[in-house]
Amino acid sequence: MKKRDRGNIIAIIQARMGSTRLPGKVMKRLGDRTVLGHVITRCKAIPSIDQIIVATTVQEEDVTICEEALRYEVTIYRGSKDHVLCRYYEAAKQANADIVVRITSDCPLLDPLISDKVIQCFLSGDYDYVSSGLSNTFPRGLDTEVFSFKALEQTYEQATKDYEFEHVTPYIYQHQEQFKVYAFANDADQSGYRLTLDTDEDWELISKIYDELYKGDIFYWEDIHRLLEREPELTEINSTVRQKRLGE
Repeated sequence: MKKRDRGNIIAIIQARMGSTRLPGKVMKRLGDRTVLGHVITRCKAIPSIDQIIVATTVQEEDVTICEEALRYEVTIYRGSKDHVLCRYYEAAKQANADIVVRITSDCPLLDPLISDKVIQCFLSGDYDYVSSGLSNTFPRGLDTEVFSFKALEQTYEQATKDYEFEHVTPYIYQHQEQFKVYAFANDADQSGYRLTLDTDEDWELISKIYDELYKGDIFYWEDIHRLLEREPELTEINSTVRQKRLGE
């Protein structure tokens, strides 16, 4: 398979204060920094990334997001609250992105090593889109999506559904007749673990994980997995939380 030219790889972290289930979640504190601060720090540890952009909204409440992003010396883009696809496209275009890495700000346990493997997979072949979430083999909260700017632009021009605007990439992976899509799979099915931040139960689990493992440096999925294997009762904390479906 043809290997892709590397180009300019831009990580775009979508972040806003508004959240239906847990408002202000990205500014909650885990140890010495906020959830957003941890996500940015973990993105900075992904070797392949050339630039990080925090893409937030023009809402007044999201000034807080901008101030936090500036503390970590990353670029800010402010755009539409509901049309997240438009926000991504405009941020990527402004940054002259060739390749976009999509990260959500509610994943403070993102593993930079896994994310880099997804990027390397994308670079190794002639793909339009590669995702670790599409395989349903990784814990939710370690999701990394990588796609070409060309695919993003085509999606921006052709998407029509509200959920396509809100979630950025469904148009790509639901139209595989148009795009070369690859589901990056884990060596084992570990999809039963939930490590994303949407609810109070998620917050309780993530807080306990940070209390146990965070010593000022990044820890990884292998560290988390050992902890959850050792203390399986932790996984019960958010075991009943249901992930929202597209369009909900």
